[in-house]
Amino acid sequence: MLLGLLIVLALAGISLMAAVDVWTLQRQREREEQLMYAGDQYRQAIRRYYFAAPPGSPRVLPVSTELLLEDDRYPIPVRHLRRLYPDPITGKAEWGEIRIGERLAGVYSLSEALPIKQAGFSPAYETFNGRSSYREWVFSFTGAAAANLVLPPPTDKPDRPENPTKGSPSFSTRSVFGNPK
Repeated sequence: MLLGLLIVLALAGISLMAAVDVWTLQRQREREEQLMYAGDQYRQAIRRYYFAAPPGSPRVLPVSTELLLEDDRYPIPVRHLRRLYPDPITGKAEWGEIRIGERLAGVYSLSEALPIKQAGFSPAYETFNGRSSYREWVFSFTGAAAANLVLPPPTDKPDRPENPTKGSPSFSTRSVFGNPK
């Protein structure tokens, strides 16, 4: 009887550990979906800001994310972004920024964690396939000024076997500029 109870408790513990693993994996997948949504919202807002230049003024990228909330180039401010989204992976309000000169062209997560999703992205983000960290998921709109792109600063992390290059993440030109729209 006591032996049976111990076996039942052991099996319950094992199944509980498996359930926690499944829940953790599911939660990470949800965060990835939230990252895709928030990153795309920033990309689209930067694009809208760029193309919403008032008549007679040049098209420019915003200087900061705050200008996406309240574009003061008009008498009545225009909102290109509903709110500033936190990075779902890190849980912080801070994002990495892709800049062209002093102008904001895109954002990326500051997380060095390995993404669960490695394939099956929409055509706009097919360059995310096989990336070794969320930091390499770049959501950008570069418009006409793509030649002056400033890449993210290097990380202090040691080399990984998947990415033998030291320093900043290996962004290909396509991963930064390949987002249509």
